Amino acid sequence: MLITTGKVRGGTIQIDAKSLPEGATVTVLAPEGDETFDLSSEEEAKLLAAIAEAERGETTNAADLLKQIRRS
Repeated sequence: MLITTGKVRGGTIQIDAKSLPEGATVTVLAPEGDETFDLSSEEEAKLLAAIAEAERGETTNAADLLKQIRRS
């Protein structure tokens, strides 16, 4: 999975063209206003650990994840 950010300009989403391959299917999540969410201390620790793993490149590609799900 690739993650990138972009901005809406003139009604279209503009991203760094080098970050996604041509024809890629994307999902867009956009915050509405000043949305926030609350986490417990435990949830926040898990989120920070997951972010750190991703930043270290410790990720699972989608095909492997689907295989794991099918086995369980």
